[in-house]
Amino acid sequence: MEEQKKLKMTKKRFMVYFRDFWIIILGTTIVSFAVKYIFDPAGMVTGGVSGLAIVIKYVSKMMFGHEVPLWVSNLVLNIPIFLFAWKTEGWKRIMRTGLAFTVMTAELYIFPDYVFFQDNPLLTAVYGGICFGAGTGLMLLAKATTGGTDMLGNSLAKYLRHVPVGRLIEYLDGAVVVVGAFVFGLEETLYAIISVFIMGRVIDYIVDHGKKAKMAIIISSHPDEIKNQILQQLDRGVTSLTGTGEYTGKQRKVLFCVCTQRDVPMIKDIVKEYDKKAFFIVGSVSEAMGEGFVEKWF
Repeated sequence: MEEQKKLKMTKKRFMVYFRDFWIIILGTTIVSFAVKYIFDPAGMVTGGVSGLAIVIKYVSKMMFGHEVPLWVSNLVLNIPIFLFAWKTEGWKRIMRTGLAFTVMTAELYIFPDYVFFQDNPLLTAVYGGICFGAGTGLMLLAKATTGGTDMLGNSLAKYLRHVPVGRLIEYLDGAVVVVGAFVFGLEETLYAIISVFIMGRVIDYIVDHGKKAKMAIIISSHPDEIKNQILQQLDRGVTSLTGTGEYTGKQRKVLFCVCTQRDVPMIKDIVKEYDKKAFFIVGSVSEAMGEGFVEKWF
């Protein structure tokens, strides 16, 4: 029996690794596409090592007459970051990111040269942000990044404990964007900021999709009737808590229900039907995990 459980767990772990492997490959390919075919031809620097690689490519051609390829800069800049992360976090913590970084470097080398939206910086910013955000979001779902400033920020946080990780990454990306502004000009940088905003929205959508929910809290003199109708009509779980009104000193049941946005109007109708004087609160839940929501935790 014990051996069967271990075998089942091993098989499940293998399937998760197998799934994450292909998600990382897909996400990295989308990011490589955005860097190679959208941001680089437009001279749009959105931060990170990939943005710095675009700057190096342009400056090397301007100063020496020869471009440093994106894959070379991506490789050279990420190696010391990986060594630093290896020392501070250990190999197991960065293994997936190492896969993404290796694949991205290879793809930047293999992909043929082509240009999208050369004369339309707004389309470049919009579609570049969508592609980069989608690829990054997929990698984050598989617990990976392409390395660069994300990994460096996480590693620096071990030594700069008073500074939040997110703030460190913002500082690093901001520094790259400022360098890009000096090289490519203010207009391209402003478009890059639009692209960064779109990236963030796309990443949030992919990472948080399916996890958000609504929370309803109901204080009523008819809690049992309301509870029964929510259970029957919506098939949603309801938890009863005991609350004391400090003004009246009376104890009442407080109903707590996590539901979807489309469930809220029906709950309102149920509450209104049984108690028009009920106290009804609706709040937003950033993540809801369990039966009826995200049932598989990875």
